[in-house]
Amino acid sequence: MAASVATKPVVDSGAAANGSPPEQPAPLSDIRSVRMFPVRAQMRALLRRLASIAALVVIDLSGLAVSIYLALVLREVYYGERPILWGLPWDAEAKWLPFLTIVTVLVFWRAGLYLPREQRAGVGRIVSSLLLVTVITLAFAVGTGYQHTTFGLYATAFVLSAIVISLLRSSYEMVTADLWRVAGARRRAVLVGSGERLLSLRRMLGLARSGIDYEFVGALSKDGSGEEAGLPVLGRLDELAHALQAVHPDELIVSAADLREEELLDLVEEAHSHGVKVRIAPTTAELLTQRAEYVAGQGVPLFELRPPVFAGLDWVVKRTFDLVVSVTIVLVALPVWALIALAVKLDSPGPVFYRDRRVGLGEGEFGMFKFRSMYTDAAERQAALETSNEASGPLFKIKDDPRVTKVGRFLRRYSIDELPQVLNVLRGEMSLVGPRPLPLRDYVQLEDWHRKRYLVLPGMTGLWQVSGRIELSFDDLVRLDFYYLENWSIWLDISILAKTLPAVIARRGAY
Repeated sequence: MAASVATKPVVDSGAAANGSPPEQPAPLSDIRSVRMFPVRAQMRALLRRLASIAALVVIDLSGLAVSIYLALVLREVYYGERPILWGLPWDAEAKWLPFLTIVTVLVFWRAGLYLPREQRAGVGRIVSSLLLVTVITLAFAVGTGYQHTTFGLYATAFVLSAIVISLLRSSYEMVTADLWRVAGARRRAVLVGSGERLLSLRRMLGLARSGIDYEFVGALSKDGSGEEAGLPVLGRLDELAHALQAVHPDELIVSAADLREEELLDLVEEAHSHGVKVRIAPTTAELLTQRAEYVAGQGVPLFELRPPVFAGLDWVVKRTFDLVVSVTIVLVALPVWALIALAVKLDSPGPVFYRDRRVGLGEGEFGMFKFRSMYTDAAERQAALETSNEASGPLFKIKDDPRVTKVGRFLRRYSIDELPQVLNVLRGEMSLVGPRPLPLRDYVQLEDWHRKRYLVLPGMTGLWQVSGRIELSFDDLVRLDFYYLENWSIWLDISILAKTLPAVIARRGAY
């Protein structure tokens, strides 16, 4: 995600005494660190992803066009009604191909066929996606009253497109894998575990994954002794930071059975802080009972523990969506904003807007815009109201807050006071959807595990707002944030935005 323009990074509750959190700069190599504009390495990775997606789209649409043309030619050969080269096939292609290209790309995208190489689905998903495209096209044609001479064309085009697109994609995978190999692309990997499990893990991984070769640069054993898996031992687990700085691997591959939960959590935190991916080789029991993001391996499944950040193409998609929607809201809502501003001004003395100091991306402070809904001395009066707090955990909420103005009470009832936060979205300080930013008073009371929610931009709305809001405990709210970060998609953002308005109108949990 885009970085905040916040000016004061903050960290722990030790600053509660003066209400101003101290500084803690994140390591520059931290895989979780994010910037307003991607750095050079991130730009290269983004350009590679875009080039890969563009190539796959061209392959798919070319295969689709060829398949439809062949299906039409076969029909003409069978019926023999018109000249093949200059007859119906070209007319039908010109009429239907624009519609089919849009539907096909959207269905393929939703099916994960444009994901990175390791996560991309295979022939089975291609066939099922093309079947869905065929059904959508048939339904559209019937619904619009298109006159068919035969419905057999749909079945023929489906079979041909499944064969042609699958062959073209397989060729692409083989050619690009050879190119990566010729270019010397390698995955520098460190194995983590102990004894026979490391040896077995290396043997099952093989020499490559998804066409890119492994370069095993060492192993970390629990006791730091002995030659593990035929690799140099880089040290014990508590020497991980030194080992990562020494060999600069791309990823750690961990035998989950060898580590306690606390050891695994510490290892993941340390690796991500050094810009190193972590992949887990689970036990059989874990495979049967757990769900995770599968990363295809040579002989053993690997599951990547992804840091909860938005980067690369995810960042571009989310940021573009934020900007388009925010600009639209500002343009449409300007007359309403003018009326609200007038009401706020007439109700009580003070400014129309209020900039509330909140903690956002990277634990940095920023000023969150709101329509003023309280009297101007509200901050000074809060200390006297702490004993009346009705929210759990760090949150501060009072149902009948005496500091709220009459107009402010109406604005808060329907969350209208939150609308100016689209300005924060345009400034890159917030996103439309994300973890809600907390005031400094609430922030300094957080526990360490709560603070991972600050690895992304805060949001105007989020799962808090559509999942019960204030009725949930603060720990439950933070868990909702983590669920959002782990399961993010643009469709999830759209779903949350769609559910926010009914939640606000129903005043679920709103004070």
